[in-house]
Amino acid sequence: MKNVSRVFYITVVLVIITVIFGAVFPAQFEGITGNIKSYVATTFGWYYMLLMSALVIVAIFIALSPMGKIRLGKDNDRPDFSTATWTAMLFSAGMGIGLVFYGAAEPLSHYMSNAPTAEAGSDQAFKEGLAYSYFHWGLHVWAMYGVVALALAFFQFRKDEPGLISATLKPLFGKKMEGPLGTLIDVLAVFATVFGVATSLGFGAVQINGGLSHLFNFEVGFTSQFIIISVVTLLFLISAWSGLSKGIKYLSNTNMVLSVILLVAVLVIGPTLLILNMFTETFGMYIQNIIQSSFRTAPLESDNRSWLDAWTIFYWAWWISWAPFVGMFIARVSRGRTIRQFMTGVLILPTLLVSIWYAAFGTTAGSVQNSGFDLTQYTTELVLFNMFDQLPLSLILSVVAILLIGSFFITSADSATFVLGMQSTHGSLEPANRVKITWGIAQSSVALILLYVGGLQAIQNTIIVAALPFSFVMILMIVALFKALNIEVQTIKGRR
Repeated sequence: MKNVSRVFYITVVLVIITVIFGAVFPAQFEGITGNIKSYVATTFGWYYMLLMSALVIVAIFIALSPMGKIRLGKDNDRPDFSTATWTAMLFSAGMGIGLVFYGAAEPLSHYMSNAPTAEAGSDQAFKEGLAYSYFHWGLHVWAMYGVVALALAFFQFRKDEPGLISATLKPLFGKKMEGPLGTLIDVLAVFATVFGVATSLGFGAVQINGGLSHLFNFEVGFTSQFIIISVVTLLFLISAWSGLSKGIKYLSNTNMVLSVILLVAVLVIGPTLLILNMFTETFGMYIQNIIQSSFRTAPLESDNRSWLDAWTIFYWAWWISWAPFVGMFIARVSRGRTIRQFMTGVLILPTLLVSIWYAAFGTTAGSVQNSGFDLTQYTTELVLFNMFDQLPLSLILSVVAILLIGSFFITSADSATFVLGMQSTHGSLEPANRVKITWGIAQSSVALILLYVGGLQAIQNTIIVAALPFSFVMILMIVALFKALNIEVQTIKGRR
């Protein structure tokens, strides 16, 4: 195929090998990934905590420093998308299916079964569950995305480098990034992206399956999930074919509309006053305790280490595995903004939106639980739909939720095929449709294999394993970015 790089062929082969191994030896695949996941979570948990916390500091420092005045592009460039559309694209690519999947289930889980420090089922655990949900989906996540996206956007649009992860490391390694070392870096990024996005596709398929089963007695199982993924794959490939300015833009705006409808409905129909009060207090808890939460490693036996591994460490690994994809996508849609505008928008807007979302859905789930209806008897993907059953207009809410999951599903996969296409065609801003289709099928295949070999547990295992190698690349990207930005600041001063 024209303009296809070695990264494409190497990574496709690695993905094919993984898919075949998982299909032929499912038990062994789950066992191997489970063992590696346990080792990584136990051995590198402290590393993930320090890395994500450092990224918050880096993001804030860059935004407030003189570097913040630098434009992501030429001095006369201006943003390609309005702030509303840009925010919708950030929200859709960076969060997607996970918000609907975990929106009610995560705070409820912290509240009723394994709160990190408070007694399960207590009022304190109710509030702590919300605060930790904001923590897992808030500032740390967006700081990480922002720093990776900033490096990519700066080198691509300011320095006219190709849109590749390897290109951001040229200040450190120079021409070596155009050889085998650069290929290795880009292969790691593409491989992490495939498995990171496949995780969300797996979650989406499971929850759509659960929702259809709940509403229409649709059979739950791998066969149903295979059909769901196949149908959605066809839809997102059609969207990918239409290009960035059409398919992804329209889908992102659709996501925001459906999200707002669902959020407002829950705010109005649910326990409105309790939601508003809980959001105000628990967001304050989140801000007040953010330093302690950021460095919590649970080193002693009495510290609830299993909770940390199952939630915080899993989330940090999941977000890191998404970093190449989301970072590349955010960079692509952010040309023309100054670094300060960019970083402020990336850090503040999504964090607030996500926190409001979790306050509404988490508080409603807790309220339903306290009313005497036990939501904890249901699996994660079914908590939301059974919560809706206890509210007015439950059928409409469930249908909108399924539509939103499907729309997020298509947007995430569509965005990822675009980014994977860029990464495997020398950074082309318009990757060939054949390349995008190949990556679309690859993502869906990995999602199906992960569901086949062990469901959500196999997905979580694989994410934690896939994220570790790329985390080291992120550190190098930060060092290279600071070096390049300092030179740029000095160059700008010299012109005056």
